[in-house]
Amino acid sequence: MTFWSAKGPSRPLILLVDDEEEILVALTDLLEDQYEILSTTDPLRALDLLREHRDVATIISDQRMPGLTGDQLLMQARAVSDARSILLTGYADLEAVVSALNQGQVQAYVHKPWDSDALRSLVGEVTQHCLAQRALRTEQALLRGLMEALPIGLVFSDRDGRCIRSNVRDESENGAETEQAHFPENLWPDVEAMRESVRRSGQEERLVGEVLAQEDGKTSMRWHELTRLALAWPEGAASEDAWQVSMDRDVTSRVAMESRLRQAEKLQSLGTLAGGIAHDFNNLLAAISGSLELLEDIADLDEASLTLLRNAADSAQRGAVLTRRLLQFGRPREARLSAVSLEQLLPGLTDLLRQSLKKRGAPAVASPCALCVEDLPQDLPLVWSDADQLEMALLNLCVNARDAMADGGTVRISARVVDQKRTDLPAECCLNRAVALDVVDEGAGMTPDIAARIFDPFFTTKDVGRGTGLGLSSVYGFLSRSYGEIVVDSVVGEGTRMTLILPVARSGQQGVSQPERPGGSVGWSLKVLVLDDEAPVRMVTAGFLTQDRHKVTAVSSLEEALNSVDPSSPFDLAIVDMRMPDHDGLTCAAALQKAVLGLKVLFISGHTDDMPTPENGLLLPKPFTQDALRRAVAETMRHGSGSTD
Repeated sequence: MTFWSAKGPSRPLILLVDDEEEILVALTDLLEDQYEILSTTDPLRALDLLREHRDVATIISDQRMPGLTGDQLLMQARAVSDARSILLTGYADLEAVVSALNQGQVQAYVHKPWDSDALRSLVGEVTQHCLAQRALRTEQALLRGLMEALPIGLVFSDRDGRCIRSNVRDESENGAETEQAHFPENLWPDVEAMRESVRRSGQEERLVGEVLAQEDGKTSMRWHELTRLALAWPEGAASEDAWQVSMDRDVTSRVAMESRLRQAEKLQSLGTLAGGIAHDFNNLLAAISGSLELLEDIADLDEASLTLLRNAADSAQRGAVLTRRLLQFGRPREARLSAVSLEQLLPGLTDLLRQSLKKRGAPAVASPCALCVEDLPQDLPLVWSDADQLEMALLNLCVNARDAMADGGTVRISARVVDQKRTDLPAECCLNRAVALDVVDEGAGMTPDIAARIFDPFFTTKDVGRGTGLGLSSVYGFLSRSYGEIVVDSVVGEGTRMTLILPVARSGQQGVSQPERPGGSVGWSLKVLVLDDEAPVRMVTAGFLTQDRHKVTAVSSLEEALNSVDPSSPFDLAIVDMRMPDHDGLTCAAALQKAVLGLKVLFISGHTDDMPTPENGLLLPKPFTQDALRRAVAETMRHGSGSTD
């Protein structure tokens, strides 16, 4: 027969076993105010109850029972339960009692009849001991599981630096009794210094670099975030005598990510600064270069004067290139990303790259350089990139490779398919593949310190006047915006490998066709309205158009432009600056096209990165040459939109 008594879910559970029901009732009456009670008169049933109720804390069993004695029951109970046990016995023979206690591995025994207070006290002591043992085993299991599962190194040490517990290596290993043995050797000075510091401060954190040697003789860095805490143990110990715990986290990937983020922030800050001055600077360059080009056409100059004029014009164009490079920093280019075929892009770029490898005649770089574009793998996938910016990146890398080979050499370009490591790719990209585009030179190579800084804006190792320090920065910025990466592998005296990692476009993305180059001229005289608030630019633009025999009206504001409209002789084309003090270019174009039906509009701007244009509209960046303006006018008259609606 089995009995169950419970008066609260939080109380310890006790199992009573006795073949006499009167004894069970008496024990239940004595203990049920403090404990939940299970009871049975059948010792075999008691084993089943222990299997069903694993939280039984104490077993109180009679010794003499039919079928199974108490000591036998308690011995078998140890196989299914960690409950503590008390044996009830009426033996007068002490040796028989001791034998029963030993056989059943019993914690205590009580003679019948028992003293109620003494039995209560004994049951409480045995039960609390069981619960304490369970709590200790739980804490041990949790700590063991935590130490095994933690992705960090954990070392507990005493006041003298001896290891107490660690998940880094087995304490039984030779030499592992000291705390330092659980850390890489080059971290030992920091571990020792932190132990002394924590005795005073209670806590300290450090970021420490570990130099790793590779089989090929190269080195790399592993970064450790060391955290050390003083424990409130032993009880009552002074802070300098307290035990300590050290945590070693590998943060190499985080440090690399933070470095990339800082680099991106530098580029974005530079882009913001450049964008603020680019419009005005390009207006100045447009006026200078345009005026020089007009002067060359209309003035009768001797050879020396013509050389000086062309030198000034070339300098203005170099200034325009520098401005465009500045504008590449921090500007979003996602809208221009598309599937690009390297098999189509590289052959068309080869002549330009070979041209860039020609030396400029300076004595220090007089030796020729060659270009070798290796055969691309068959079925090389399309990459998700910006074709124009990718061309510029390759050009920048080849120019740097040329300058690194003072005694000449060969620049090699190759491509291969590699595993994709990024996880932030857009839906248009494959998640498991990328294309590595290698540019390898045979130059002087770089030290690790220099290699770590080459993507910093304005950092250059070239002589004064031979480098702006913006080429590699622009490459880094372009790749950051187009889900790519660049990896530098350089050995002093052996050369440098620059590897562009480009995401692969998913199947179904269409390859990029080369943009149609506008060319030629209109072939007839147009009536053109030029709207620009900058008088020098307005004058140059009008001069270019007048030389092409167009009839030009140049104004500085929308109000003047509308006042110039003659319904009987409407304008064919309006050339509108995108940024003016009173109205932006789109607003001006809409007002003019409302006044002149079918009016074509060509937009010009010194800052094209954040300029919205109407559908099918054409935006010509400043500064521009007469030929570029001529082609833009022809393209606008052929394909440009006649309405902004």
